[in-house]
Amino acid sequence: MPFSLAQRLEQRLGAVHARQRLGIEEDHETQIFGQGLNFFHIENWYSTHSVIRGLLWLSGLYWRGRRNAAQVQLRQIRIASPRVPPVFDGFTILQISDPHVDVSQAAMDRVVDLLQDLRYDIAVLTGDFRGGTAGAFEAALDGMARLKAHLRGPVYGVLGNHDTIRMLPRLEDMGIRMLLNEAETILRAGELIHLCGIDDAHFFRVDNIEKAAADVPPEQYSILLSHTPEIYRQAAHAGFDLLLAGHTHGGQICLPGSIPITLDSALPRAFGSGLWRYRHMTGYTSVGAGTSIVPVRFNCPPEITLHRLEHAPGQ
Repeated sequence: MPFSLAQRLEQRLGAVHARQRLGIEEDHETQIFGQGLNFFHIENWYSTHSVIRGLLWLSGLYWRGRRNAAQVQLRQIRIASPRVPPVFDGFTILQISDPHVDVSQAAMDRVVDLLQDLRYDIAVLTGDFRGGTAGAFEAALDGMARLKAHLRGPVYGVLGNHDTIRMLPRLEDMGIRMLLNEAETILRAGELIHLCGIDDAHFFRVDNIEKAAADVPPEQYSILLSHTPEIYRQAAHAGFDLLLAGHTHGGQICLPGSIPITLDSALPRAFGSGLWRYRHMTGYTSVGAGTSIVPVRFNCPPEITLHRLEHAPGQ
């Protein structure tokens, strides 16, 4: 007899994690999204998205914002550290965050175009694959399948606050290794680096850094994938060298100079987009490839990112 979804999730994640995530999602779907600690963020303005759209229509900016949202850029980032093993010098990670694949087909078509000639060693997907925060998710899974068809090599991912755990089996059936408080070891010429990922720490609060990092030797280079950068303190004190995150959209609707109108209050503005550093740890917050709530962007171009690791002796 085939396993039910709940049984499959319990087998994959363990009974406690599966029941916890499913239970929180069920509670969430019976409430108005935005109650709780993280209301002041564009993703949580669900009840006012029609107001935002209306204001943009009235101002004549709506279609400009739509065009901006489709102009996904490729960013290239150099991350140098003496802790990067010499054999991993030049190791390249493609990061795609917040695609919200069922919101803007034009943006996803642009992402596919950018992927055609890219060279990288692994791809990482840092969450928020669907546009909504509840309800149907089949369109998002279909969109992710189309995106995955254009990705090469090992692909790893974590879930975001828009993603239901019910998407997990099909995502993994596509060949995406989802890291939910788990770790993978990457081997090259006898040397190791560690790639860890946590479940959503923003809304569902089911992250467990301790579990993810349990088997990572402190002397070896380690990377943490998290949908949100809000856990930067915990990640740094757990010994991670690099944190790759998204979630913020860089504000999505920004003032000139890419100044975000809103970001989560728990996050320093300097960590809201791009490259940053906290103590010994380097962090990168992607502004994302897609859009949330309203499919527009202003002064905050969407992106996919190539991170090149470099061994830097004595740095």
